[in-house]
Amino acid sequence: MMRITTLKTVALIGMIAVGLFAQSKTTQAAELETLTVAGGCFWCVEADFEKVKGVTEAVSGFAGGSVPNPTYKQVVAGGTGHYEAVQITYDPAVVSDDTLLHLFFRSIDPTDAGGQFCDRGESYRTAIFAADTAQAAAAKAAKAKAAADLGMPVVTPVLGPAPFYPADDYHQDYYKSDDRLAFTSVGIGVKKSVAYKRYREGCKRDARVKELWGDAAPFAGS
Repeated sequence: MMRITTLKTVALIGMIAVGLFAQSKTTQAAELETLTVAGGCFWCVEADFEKVKGVTEAVSGFAGGSVPNPTYKQVVAGGTGHYEAVQITYDPAVVSDDTLLHLFFRSIDPTDAGGQFCDRGESYRTAIFAADTAQAAAAKAAKAKAAADLGMPVVTPVLGPAPFYPADDYHQDYYKSDDRLAFTSVGIGVKKSVAYKRYREGCKRDARVKELWGDAAPFAGS
């Protein structure tokens, strides 16, 4: 009888442990937060922020426009109102939105209202899509700090929440893909990762960021 009771006790403890573990995993997953930003070419923004400790994922997509589920061609053609945007999912226990916003401003040219680097037009403008009032306050504080550090006006707007539409799979993880491209402006039969590096260098993204921010640029040349 004592043996049966002991086995039941062990089984009960095991069930409780499994339940607590599952609850812990659910709680941990529920604690992840998102920050949606537009910083020009979404390949570059995605590549930059996936390097940050505490960021679990960065997804390239579109936000801020009036057309639901737009295609890449629709957005770059203009008229949709959408920005090329990236939704950053992160663990706030590891990295704060204050830190992410600080890094964001120093990874772009926030003084340029017409696009970013070699990419011009409405879809390449910069913006922050604040999820709530707390994130909006943090974004405005980060914007003010960026303007003070640069000593010039920062034109990146802090906007309200907007639906985020992920781009198709072709555009996700472009910077590290080994898929080969038949023909591009930067080569024939090259891997996406190679084409990305050539594009980023040719667009002079890092050169301009370094010119603006100097040693405070967190991703330039990385």
